[in-house]
Amino acid sequence: MVSKLLRQDLELYSETLDNGLEIYVVPKENVNGIYVTFSTKFGSVNTEFVPINESKFKTVPLGTAHFLEHKMFEQEDNVDPFTFFSERGCDANAYTSYYNTTYLFSGTNAFYDNIEFLLNYVQAPYFTDSNVEKEKGIIIQELKMYQDNPINRMYEGILFNSFHKHPLKYPVGGLIESVKTITKEDLYTCYNTFYNPSNMFIVITGNVDPEEAICTIKNNQNNKKFDSIKRIKLKDYKEPNTVFKKIERAKMDIEIPKAGIAYKIDCSSFLENINDIKRELYLLFDIKLGTTSLLSEKLKNENLITDSINMSFLHTDKHVLVIITFESKNVDEVLKQIEEELSDLKITEEELDRKKKVLKSNCIYSSDNIYGLNNKIMNDIFEYDMVFLDDYKKIDSITMKKMKSLISKIDLSNKTIYYADKS
Repeated sequence: MVSKLLRQDLELYSETLDNGLEIYVVPKENVNGIYVTFSTKFGSVNTEFVPINESKFKTVPLGTAHFLEHKMFEQEDNVDPFTFFSERGCDANAYTSYYNTTYLFSGTNAFYDNIEFLLNYVQAPYFTDSNVEKEKGIIIQELKMYQDNPINRMYEGILFNSFHKHPLKYPVGGLIESVKTITKEDLYTCYNTFYNPSNMFIVITGNVDPEEAICTIKNNQNNKKFDSIKRIKLKDYKEPNTVFKKIERAKMDIEIPKAGIAYKIDCSSFLENINDIKRELYLLFDIKLGTTSLLSEKLKNENLITDSINMSFLHTDKHVLVIITFESKNVDEVLKQIEEELSDLKITEEELDRKKKVLKSNCIYSSDNIYGLNNKIMNDIFEYDMVFLDDYKKIDSITMKKMKSLISKIDLSNKTIYYADKS
């Protein structure tokens, strides 16, 4: 199927194969490179689920999704994927997030060899007791490195204190204790369930013939057999609205104190998709606390913050977590001013329109960049199970009426504060 990405003068070619694998291709003749991502809807939070061909829930150790991503690069024939792509002038990588895992490559040469290899190595798991044990030391060192990073340690502390039950509470890589318990059986259980083609998709952006690309993938998949799978049943954690811990102080090896405050917002009564709510909350908090906000300018002018206020937004099926962090020699005063600013969430239509224009300009930028375009398509699929053909229309749907309704329902009383003090 061919669709127009409206306002971007681009065509989206898409097809779902018999095995359920979804393919999305956006050709761009005015660039030299090609960017390919191969993703599964499986991330670090998916630790309790009903495995394929089974009927009871199984729990795997924290960090299994990230561990599995690492092990996919070890092949039975000893061909190293990084070396394979590098010899063909391409870059390759992979990453695991809370909700998905993606394998990728980009370059200008040997596209059809590379796409075949990508499919083949991701669809050929090779886990043994010995190679799993060997990987544990590597990943544990990685986790220790993150723990030595003050910003990362504060972020992980905020997440841990925000949630009671939901796995968002824990780092993507898991905990040292949990990584030690991962077995090859855990990896195969997760692989066979979540790496099924019906739970995966490929996005290709760049200078490529879309029909040839789809045909290559189709021929590759026709030579492989996979179990049919229905919707994967995941654990419902019934996460409370309250935070797990309201305040924490930690001593760190830092020159300037840091602090963070996270608001856990219950969205269960909202009628919109949780991702729409998250986007609207982003606009609201960006107006109030973003780089160009009045408060941010005031705090900088008073030398109360060393840089801009940083914000990130995470969500479960019920909650949106708004995380606000900053660096200051007077963190209590900054926290006080942030809370005062958020005590009145009213915004003007002019402020909203300005932020909507920024979102539209970002759409233009991403459409001219094969990486941004690919990420836009991936995010649409991860968040909505579809690709939006007209992003402007979605942005324009964020009206003042909708924002006022959102503001009237927001409860900021459930919050946690994290202090990172000088040791």
